[in-house]
Amino acid sequence: METRTPLFTPVLLVGCAIILVSFAIRSAFGIFQIPIAEEFGWARAEFSLAIAIQNLFWGIGQPLFGALGERIGDRKAIILGALLYALGLGLSSMSTTPFSIQALEVLVGFGIAGTGFGVILAVVGRAASDENRSMSLAIVTAAGSGGQVIGPPLAEALLTVMPWQSVFLVFAVSILAVLLTLPMMRAPAASKAELEESMGTVLRRAFRDPSYALIFMGFFSCGYQLSFTTAHFPALVTEMCGPILPGGLLHGLGITTTSALGAIAISVIGFFNIAGTLAAGWAGKRYSKKYLLAGIYAARTLVGAAFIMTPITPATVLLFSAAMGSLWLATVPLTSGLVAHLYGLRYMGTLYGFVFFSHQLGSFLGVWLGGRLYDVTGDYTLVWWIGVGVGAFSAIIHLPIRENRPAVPPAAAA
Repeated sequence: METRTPLFTPVLLVGCAIILVSFAIRSAFGIFQIPIAEEFGWARAEFSLAIAIQNLFWGIGQPLFGALGERIGDRKAIILGALLYALGLGLSSMSTTPFSIQALEVLVGFGIAGTGFGVILAVVGRAASDENRSMSLAIVTAAGSGGQVIGPPLAEALLTVMPWQSVFLVFAVSILAVLLTLPMMRAPAASKAELEESMGTVLRRAFRDPSYALIFMGFFSCGYQLSFTTAHFPALVTEMCGPILPGGLLHGLGITTTSALGAIAISVIGFFNIAGTLAAGWAGKRYSKKYLLAGIYAARTLVGAAFIMTPITPATVLLFSAAMGSLWLATVPLTSGLVAHLYGLRYMGTLYGFVFFSHQLGSFLGVWLGGRLYDVTGDYTLVWWIGVGVGAFSAIIHLPIRENRPAVPPAAAA
């Protein structure tokens, strides 16, 4: 009698918990744009650069933590990441100059890398069975969306009762508390065949493969779009959206200001992305991952163009948030699953980490450019159109990717 491997395992549940808390904190940083700028009289570009640096070092740290997890163990890498995350948040709460908070975002970026997708997806991917892997990766990714649902409104609520410095300290304690779940995270050892190949051999094979280069370049626009939206969309809604009229549904729910709507918009994106990511995991097992990715990027392009070409109202903000949310992190299980399919699971954390570095280069540019062009032009229209353009680029560049595994050189196979 055939026995089915359970989908929900302790490794999957712990991975979801860590990702949820890590992303709840990370997704809330856009809420602090206006409060911090107003307290210190900073230009918008100053805190934007801090978030951009955070994203850049998240990308730099991702392959490092992926390799670290494969060398010393996933749990040790996660503990180090959580400690750096908490330290960066705690010290940031004492910052009073742009340079200090920008420098400390290096620690926060490394902390997100150690508690984020690169390490967690790798250990969950190795622990999952072949039939459950695509959906397991999607569930962990959806947990990140769950964090996005919680983080921004939680930050907005906490800011009504305490200063932003205290909110940072609350977040620091939260990321340390999640370490209590780590004893349950035990992934199986790599297979004999996987252990016979060195990391250098697998990396060289991937770096010589044009498909890996296309995956690397294509993930750039995902980072640009997501991080720009996370960092700047609350401020964009606060300043560019039409008023919330009394007597309407939003007003009746207690959402009476565009500032509150900006926080809710990020949560709406996260809520709809839970379904979108799970759908991507289901589809990734049945259809071509490269065509699914191309379709997601094309849909993002159309949604982004439609939003900026119409008057910005509370209704269009919510419609955009729902549509973009359905496409938000749907790329992650497909991209990570494609990397695992092409190059195996043994060094998935490192290989996905390098691809994710491209994502974070896009994140750095999207966040920093958003603040810089805002200061120059007075709004976000130009930087938004750049995001539409890079989305179209990614839709096209995924099409030539070859989905069968590259041949193993005779020397490596021997």
